[in-house]
Amino acid sequence: MSTSKQKIAVFPGSFDPITKGHEAIVKRALPLFDKVIIAIGNNTEKNKYFTLEQRKLYLEKTFAHLPKTEIAVFEGLTVNFCKSVGANFILRGLRSVSDFEFEKNIAQINRSLNEEIETVFLLTDPEYIAFTSTIVRDIHKYGGNVKLLVPEAIGNYF
Repeated sequence: MSTSKQKIAVFPGSFDPITKGHEAIVKRALPLFDKVIIAIGNNTEKNKYFTLEQRKLYLEKTFAHLPKTEIAVFEGLTVNFCKSVGANFILRGLRSVSDFEFEKNIAQINRSLNEEIETVFLLTDPEYIAFTSTIVRDIHKYGGNVKLLVPEAIGNYF
């Protein structure tokens, strides 16, 4: 009997904040992997709209009912984080051709840094194509209602 390596994916991002599009990508990825680690990249040189603690709480609330998910925070290169948690896949969502061009370049660089880690792309569901963290932040900043754009589990935090 052979023992196969667990299929662990890291879904990295700033999640400032998480959107329904992010949530949908994770839910669709769960049947493909043994575990999906939603990893907040903590770049201390970038100013974020929501604090790291808020973003982590929003992710924890969103995915609390999904046992194959884990929330983590990391600094540095995504491939190094993947190696540290035993992940062999990086999960990314694509909304557009421009997303693909950007993500393709990063995937190729990541592959050159660690050829054991594959990047897997999932296309965003059509109803979430316009949902971006930037749009959510702008609407929130000016007092608009963002509940339709963020996961139901965190709607009351806004």
